[in-house]
Amino acid sequence: MTPPPQTYTYDVRDSLSKNLFLGFWRLVTGFRRYYVVAVIALALSAGFNTASFLLVRHFVDHVLPSPDVLSLAPLIALAFVGLATLQGAFSFLSGRFASKTAESLALRLRDGMFDHIQRLSFRYHDRMQTGELLTRATSDVDAIRRFFADQAIGVGRILLLFGINFAALLSINSTLALASIIVVPVIAVISFFFFKRVSERYEAMQEQESKLSTTLQENLTGVRVVRAFNRQAYERDKFEVTNFEHYRRGRSFLIMHSIYWPLTDILCFLQILGGYYLAATLVMDGTMSLGSYLAYVSLLSMIINPIRNLGRLIVDMSTGLVSYKRVMEVIGEPQESLIEGSYEPTHDLHGDVSFSNLNFEYDKDTPVLKDISFSIRAGQSVALLGSTGSGKTSMVGLLPRFYEYTQGSITIDGIELNTYPKGWLRRQIGIVEQEPFLFSRSIRENITYGVGREVTDDEVMAAARAAAVHDVIMSFPEAYNTLVGERGVTLSGGQKQRVVLARTLLKDPRILILDDATSSVDTETEDAIRQALLKLMKGRTTFIIAHRIQTVMHADLILVMDKGRIVQRGKHHQLLAQDGLYRRVYDLQSSLEDTEEEQSEEVEDVRLPL
Repeated sequence: MTPPPQTYTYDVRDSLSKNLFLGFWRLVTGFRRYYVVAVIALALSAGFNTASFLLVRHFVDHVLPSPDVLSLAPLIALAFVGLATLQGAFSFLSGRFASKTAESLALRLRDGMFDHIQRLSFRYHDRMQTGELLTRATSDVDAIRRFFADQAIGVGRILLLFGINFAALLSINSTLALASIIVVPVIAVISFFFFKRVSERYEAMQEQESKLSTTLQENLTGVRVVRAFNRQAYERDKFEVTNFEHYRRGRSFLIMHSIYWPLTDILCFLQILGGYYLAATLVMDGTMSLGSYLAYVSLLSMIINPIRNLGRLIVDMSTGLVSYKRVMEVIGEPQESLIEGSYEPTHDLHGDVSFSNLNFEYDKDTPVLKDISFSIRAGQSVALLGSTGSGKTSMVGLLPRFYEYTQGSITIDGIELNTYPKGWLRRQIGIVEQEPFLFSRSIRENITYGVGREVTDDEVMAAARAAAVHDVIMSFPEAYNTLVGERGVTLSGGQKQRVVLARTLLKDPRILILDDATSSVDTETEDAIRQALLKLMKGRTTFIIAHRIQTVMHADLILVMDKGRIVQRGKHHQLLAQDGLYRRVYDLQSSLEDTEEEQSEEVEDVRLPL
């Protein structure tokens, strides 16, 4: 679905400010006129509301005693109806424009936050939990929406009502007016006292909600693993622990509200009763008219009740301010620039790659790669073999600049890698990850994902054939238009891997990275893919990560890695002639294959009795 066109552009990072209210002001850029209209309409609504009470005073004190009361009564009635209509109309306009601002800001903030998250570095996503980002992009953004839709405009309404109605009270009786707001500073002090404590408890509750979302997301993503290992009870207990802590923090948050409300209710009701008593004595003493008393009673309620609600709104505003802070923590993270680079490419890569004395670490003082040096020419293939954690995936992850190397040098076509623009560089590199990922879309959309141009059906089918998955796709009722489930769960592991391989091949990259790309397929399929790859790898520089000797034995260069270092290098026959890790792995795998063949032969010799 195409989003509605925007009449202006806005970068949510422009809302960053150490001053929260200045940040909010910046955030409403482009919608300020709507909010100004909302405030003006609110002031007019409050003014007409107060005017109706003063009209009551005039009617009781001047119209009722008048001999022309019958002729004036219809006019007074029309005046009441007119004031009520105007009050309702402007109140509607105020809510309408405030809601428009709030919903537009929520739309902008979610879009901007999603776009910003896409541009954050791999290091940020490594340390940030998915559930935390989900909570901030949904629950926290919604709290900011409520801040503008209800809380901020609500505070404005209360302050306007207080100012206008207090001025009206002063016009009736200044001494009584001052005596009627004794409780206001007390409620203000109590409200700010609770504001800080509610903010702390709300922030703690949101943090726990993030953990709860992460737990739920991990469970739903790994539901097949959970059921395969019959760990439903364990997952339930783990979720209950996290959920109970969320309940505990939420209860603490609500307790603060439950303490605040009765306390302010008692103070407000005492103020109202005291005001009624003082006004009644003035009426009995003859110093105040009955009309003034009726107007005073209404105006007093329109001052005290809003002030009581002001305290609630001030406390509730803490949730919006905390959520704004949490959202801006994400927005404040520096984006990964995809266009900056001192070198401006004028043609596609050839594919000459050279590592020289390279060192890399994810965390300080925790080296992952140490003193890596090798070179390959364009069109050649290099295979990386080693145990889990030896640094193979980390090494190839440096080529698209997912991470920046710490020391040493990597050059492609003689140009230092970190001078290439990241966006351009990644368009030149195709990657088949160790864990295949498919989106909840059609197979065709998954294959064409990331190509960046219009693709014909023939091109899609050619890529699928090369990945040995075309026949499988055609066996589905809707062929390439078949929708795959979330993360591709409707396909087998081998089928997903081959679709991902077809996606990479359609991209036609100059450098190809196969990160254990055939780990999820059977031997026959692996052989079919390997034969196709031998043709497709011609003219491309290819990095192959694998655990099977059979997968890497045809590479132009084989690097055997252990604990972040290259311990052996050479071609297959050269490494077999050496006494080292490669030869030991080869002997072990050969022994296992021989054992499997013997067992298969024994099974074939068994005949069931007739």
